[in-house]
Amino acid sequence: MSAPSPPSPPLFDHSDAEGRLREAEERLREAIEELQRRQRRAAAHVHHHQHQQQHDCPPCHHAPDESCIANAVGNLCQSFLLSYGVRVGIGILLRAFKLVRRQSYSSLLDLKQLVSEKDLIVREEACRIGLLFGGFTGSYHALRCLLRKLRKKEAPLNAILSGSVAGLSILALDDSNRRRTLSLYLLARLAQCAYNSAKAKNKFHLWGSHWRHGDSLLFSLACAQVMYAFVMLRDSCRGYPVDVALLSAYLVDRRKSGYVKLEEFPSIIPCSVIHPERNSCLSHNASATSATFRKTFPLYFSLTFVPYVVLHLQKFMGAPARTCWFALKGAVRSTSFLSAFVGIFQGVICLHRKVASKDHKLVYWVAGGLSALSVLLEKKARRGELALYVLPRAGESLWYILVNRQLLPDVKNAEVLLFCMCMGGIMYYLDYEPDTMAPLLRGLIRRFLASRISNPAPPPPPPNQTVSNNYLETLDAMKKPKLQESRTSSEKYNLESIPGL
Repeated sequence: MSAPSPPSPPLFDHSDAEGRLREAEERLREAIEELQRRQRRAAAHVHHHQHQQQHDCPPCHHAPDESCIANAVGNLCQSFLLSYGVRVGIGILLRAFKLVRRQSYSSLLDLKQLVSEKDLIVREEACRIGLLFGGFTGSYHALRCLLRKLRKKEAPLNAILSGSVAGLSILALDDSNRRRTLSLYLLARLAQCAYNSAKAKNKFHLWGSHWRHGDSLLFSLACAQVMYAFVMLRDSCRGYPVDVALLSAYLVDRRKSGYVKLEEFPSIIPCSVIHPERNSCLSHNASATSATFRKTFPLYFSLTFVPYVVLHLQKFMGAPARTCWFALKGAVRSTSFLSAFVGIFQGVICLHRKVASKDHKLVYWVAGGLSALSVLLEKKARRGELALYVLPRAGESLWYILVNRQLLPDVKNAEVLLFCMCMGGIMYYLDYEPDTMAPLLRGLIRRFLASRISNPAPPPPPPNQTVSNNYLETLDAMKKPKLQESRTSSEKYNLESIPGL
């Protein structure tokens, strides 16, 4: 007797399963659409609330999930560390050049000799510079947010007031001469922005500003005033008068043939007094030029290399050899310019001694103007920067002259007030007319501010890009191949689709 066969499994109804799957998909789609409608109503309510807040108070420039205080403190710390690092890096590199000049190459690997506090005294100065930049950045952001909330609007006056009050950070520098120099430099930059703004609006135009070498001419005139004040006017540049007795004693110690005794009021100082070590003026000028090159090359290389590495570390890591090459080339070019300046100035003075028997004040003014022609060795973009750097020095010497002659009052801490006023104007032009500023100054300020102006946040995703939308798009993409497959299979087994039938 044969064993009974196992019961056959029931036939699976594919059409019933597909129907239930389609019904579940429809219910899921309806649920997702209902969820989207609720999300849209909630988003509309939030948008209306935000619009009402923006109408009452405009949003701050920092990230929405960051408080104003946290943003100000973060920018303060970042700017402090950047400026502190730049100053310390320059000091370390200059110390390394000094050790190399002594041919003490093994000392470069000895941290006690390279960064010891005895030989590298930059900690206090670096802290003061860090407090200057960090204090200005942090207080500017805090004041900008505060004024935006108090005045309930964003206006140019907010930038001016914030920059002016934040300018009090210059008190971190204890040297009034350095504060005055920085204030006059910013005054020249502010005048440049105002002129560019007026020129762009066709309100004002200086004659000769379109000249090809107008920047070199401005640099020459400023250097003429500075060198004239340096030589002829006591207390205007050096801060102390010439001691004729000490100078005579120095010359007696180095007395050589052809030496003329220095009188108390000589008609002209001969070349034997100017360079007692050498009889030849040409030899002396060549020696002075080469000595200037050797002394200033480490400084220029440090000023070119260190700020770029600290402020653009990622670019330096990407191409370190290229950065070193550009820093070396720029340092050689700038050092050649300054060395030629010294050589030309002393050459003009010695030439005057050869052809004249009486000195004149105008000689030093002309010598300063002619020596400034060495700026043509610099790149075109650098000439304007150098002119705006020397121009405040000329203004400073003129200010000393007017104060000493009692034509201007000697106001205590006047440089602090000037710095605050200039920073208010600079921040206005940075926010509302940035094209009027020089690219170097604009990039430097934006780098230290590290605000939304320089580091814009990525735009938020569109409000309709939610998880439910993404799921529906995925579901539709999955259904399309199925529909195409079913359509293809139906066409395959449809006899009417076969040609001829």
